[in-house]
Amino acid sequence: MRWWQAPRVRKLAGYGLAVAAPAALTALLLPFPESAWRDYVYLYLGVVASLGLVSGLGAAFVCAGLSFLLVDYFFVPPAHTLTIADEADLVNLVVFVAVAAALGGLGSRRRRAQLEAERMTDRLRTANTELERLRREQEEAANVAVRLARAEQQVRALETTDRLRTDLIANVSHELRTPLASILTGISDLLEGQQLPPAAHHDIEALVEEARRLERLVADLLDLARIEGHVLTLTPVEIDLEEAIDAAVSRLRLASPDRCVEVRMAAAGLEVLADWDRLGQIMDNLLQNADRHAPPETAITVTASPGKRSMVVVRVIDRGPGVAADDRERIFERFVRGSTDGPELSAGTQGRPVGTGLGLAIVRGLVEAHAGRIWVEEPEDGEGARFAFTLPAAV
Repeated sequence: MRWWQAPRVRKLAGYGLAVAAPAALTALLLPFPESAWRDYVYLYLGVVASLGLVSGLGAAFVCAGLSFLLVDYFFVPPAHTLTIADEADLVNLVVFVAVAAALGGLGSRRRRAQLEAERMTDRLRTANTELERLRREQEEAANVAVRLARAEQQVRALETTDRLRTDLIANVSHELRTPLASILTGISDLLEGQQLPPAAHHDIEALVEEARRLERLVADLLDLARIEGHVLTLTPVEIDLEEAIDAAVSRLRLASPDRCVEVRMAAAGLEVLADWDRLGQIMDNLLQNADRHAPPETAITVTASPGKRSMVVVRVIDRGPGVAADDRERIFERFVRGSTDGPELSAGTQGRPVGTGLGLAIVRGLVEAHAGRIWVEEPEDGEGARFAFTLPAAV
């Protein structure tokens, strides 16, 4: 509503017209003969009637009273006196008041009806606006509900697919372990119990190595299925970290006797809360990964130091080609092998068995199962890959 449409402003304007209109009419009639004053009364009545219809009862009474006084003072003999000379003057006064009351009352009712209609229109307009807003909100809510329902269906479908895949991997891996064990036992007995020609002996040893590699793959698949199925069982105990690292280094030297491994402990007696076998699996995978990718004549460095928030940080650093910056996040995904930042592997590393692409994914799952995390750090001068992971410190 604009300011001039406010009820108070319109009421004041009506009273202003009730004063100004009779005064203006009087100014217009003064030059004319006073003998026609009885005809002038009808002009004033017209003003009173018009104002009563437009502005209501109050303004009509003011206009009627002022009109009577102006007519009586300027036009009714004796002029310029406020006297009631005869019955005609009384009739004029009564007529003015009656007209003002009748038309003013009619105008007031019309005005109230108009104001009520305007208020009703405003309320209807506000209600329509609110209904439109509610309609839009309901429409948006319905769209969101549809999208959520579709998303829930997709999530359930993905969960079902992932569960079936995990179950399939676990079942197949479990079923493969028994024939693999039989194959390994039979081949080992064959090697020990008979004198075989050198060529056949070499071929059977190659079969043993491939069977053991397949056995490791099956074990990795089973571990990954347990990790992704959240059924991995841990037995956390207080472990001397230096002792666990030394045990893993000893296992690496059985496969790579010439590999130099440097162990640096920031403090003596560092202990972590972990599962001994799973911690050994974490260290074995990281050390074997470094051994595969670093040139034979270079050293692998293992460091351990206290970290933040009651955690211990372990780092495995090699002198190989490193991990490309773009691969440092996705290298922990299953079946992913990262590209390198540096030159290709030297000839001494060619021919070594490559990983299955599951080792680092298993390491991440095992570290996270211990409430830690693993990441690839920016290497320093002369370094290749720099893996770091955290484990909770023993209290």
